[in-house]
Order: sequence, then structure tokens, then C-alpha cells
Amino acid sequence: MYAVIFRARAGEQDERYGEMVTQMRDLAFERYGCRDFIAVTEGDTEIAISYWDDEESIRRWKNDPEHSLGQQLGRDGWYRGYRVQVVEIRREYSFGEDA
Repeated sequence: MYAVIFRARAGEQDERYGEMVTQMRDLAFERYGCRDFIAVTEGDTEIAISYWDDEESIRRWKNDPEHSLGQQLGRDGWYRGYRVQVVEIRREYSFGEDA
């Protein structure tokens, strides 16, 4: 399993931003097989982690035309900057209720 970690500094996020986030999340699940998606915001920092079965699904998601538009809109103003990391999950531990 793989995870994509998206960490960003917020810029000007308008109503369209919220709509795009929902659209992109739905697209990731419905078209590209995203297994889970978690996002949190603290101050002007946003962190989103998505989980995937394989790197090819991540590549296809990254290159999707609708996602490319969302990325461009992010660079044009929704974000002051961002970093994306793709990592392989080699081990997993848990306790109690699944968090």
C-alpha cells in the first residue's frame, strides 16, 4: 500500500475551492481506487493523506485532466505553496478502535 502526503500553505480559498476539493476527492475514490482520504487544517497549514494500492493508480490520478485543473487553480492562488510525498507503507500497527 502507498500513501500520498499533501502538505500546503493556504492562500485565498474561495467557495470554488471547497467545491473542487469535494469533486477531486470523489474522483479519486470513484475513478482511481483511492482507499482512504484524510485531511486536516491547522492555521494556514493543510495536510491531506490519501491511501492507494499501487503507484500506477497514483500516477493516473495525478495526470487526470480534472485533477490537473485543480492543481493549476491551487498554484494560481488557493495555495502559497505545497509539497507532495509518495511513500510506501512497509509496516502498520494499530490499537483499539481504528483511527
